[in-house]
Amino acid sequence: MPVSERESPPIRFAGSVLGARRHVCAFFHTPDEEYQVLLPFIKEGFERDEKAFHIVDPALRAEHLRRLESVGIDVARADKRGQFELRNWADAYLRDGHFDQGRMLALIQEVLEAGPRQGFSLTRLVAHMEWALEDRAGVDDLVEYETRLNYLLPRYRDPVV
Repeated sequence: MPVSERESPPIRFAGSVLGARRHVCAFFHTPDEEYQVLLPFIKEGFERDEKAFHIVDPALRAEHLRRLESVGIDVARADKRGQFELRNWADAYLRDGHFDQGRMLALIQEVLEAGPRQGFSLTRLVAHMEWALEDRAGVDDLVEYETRLNYLLPRYRDPVV
């Protein structure tokens, strides 16, 4: 029998407990501030044997991995067992060099549905979106994408930041 949301342990983010709605938009002044908030959330998921799916700036990929390892996350082990997946913007938001909201919504749905099939109770999805500050094709569709995402995500219990 699946564990109900009521019985599952609370999910903490930035000093609060997430409720049934688990789509969080967070803005940070510095990378240190960002990781001060994100790392406890990410580490909690690894400790609970939940899946982690992260999307990062390709230029900051190594730094992201270093930060995860700095709090004791064995990234190589998690990757090998399928618990951790790290994608660059070009492999998620900007496939074919532009933002396609339909394709991105399909990817999010695919990722959240794959977690339980792989044996994970939840997937904690963390997506960095600084690319949206650049002049890129499709970026004007971002507000509509976030609105559509807010209709998609309530079908899942997974937290998305």
